[in-house]
Amino acid sequence: MGVRFIERSVRRFTKKHGHRPFVLITGGSSGMGFQYALLFAKAECPMLIVSNKENELEQSASQLRREYNAQVLTRFQDLATENASQELFDYCKASGLQIDILINNAGMFFWTQATTVNMSRFDTMIRLHVLTNTNNTILFGNDMKERGYGYILNISSMAATFPLPGITAYAATKAYLKSFSRSMYFELRPFGVGVTTVCPAAVATPLYRLSPKLMNIGVKCGVINTPQWLVKRAVTGMFRKRRTMKPGLQNYYLPPIISVLPKWSVNKLWKKFKDL
Repeated sequence: MGVRFIERSVRRFTKKHGHRPFVLITGGSSGMGFQYALLFAKAECPMLIVSNKENELEQSASQLRREYNAQVLTRFQDLATENASQELFDYCKASGLQIDILINNAGMFFWTQATTVNMSRFDTMIRLHVLTNTNNTILFGNDMKERGYGYILNISSMAATFPLPGITAYAATKAYLKSFSRSMYFELRPFGVGVTTVCPAAVATPLYRLSPKLMNIGVKCGVINTPQWLVKRAVTGMFRKRRTMKPGLQNYYLPPIISVLPKWSVNKLWKKFKDL
């Protein structure tokens, strides 16, 4: 159902605006980002995928071109820099690329204590999740606003609802992105631009650095979702201009359970796992 709806949505867009939507996907060379690229390649949408992993980026683009005859452009760029958004926006303008769908997917994850030793990693995460996603949404969203149409999909996380030790910066940045995107939904909606926030639970991608065995166990138990399933749900919600998507039952039973955990149990678990 999800794929058919997405294909119909692309056809409706093409009929209304006279061209297939051009898609910009950050972090598009692997994981969920590559699944977004696959989905839009199947729908015959031209795209630009951006990544800081040059070899992986070209390999992914070659696969999309070879298997789906997709129109894929690539940009090798570190998006965790202060001027990354402006540089990406300027590149698209100079290349004559009109971005109709923006998927702010690039992200990072690590489990660690907040110490002075890790400050540089925290800075990188904050720039990537907060600064770049904010500026991407404003820059490309303003272009869409002037045209009167477009879609933005921002990737938050279920972790945005329950800050825990070990994922302090991750949960905080995802909470910011969720709040920012939900507000931008109202600012851009009157101008025909949809801003959708998706809050995935755990997804079977390399982001979490789990072993294949643990990943498979998590998927079979329903604790971890497949990226293919998540991406279809997210893009379906985006085309419907939903404000927020919370795919997976984990979004509904885990946060309430975690919120009622007594402080002593959280402290005990943290002492046990903080050095993993």
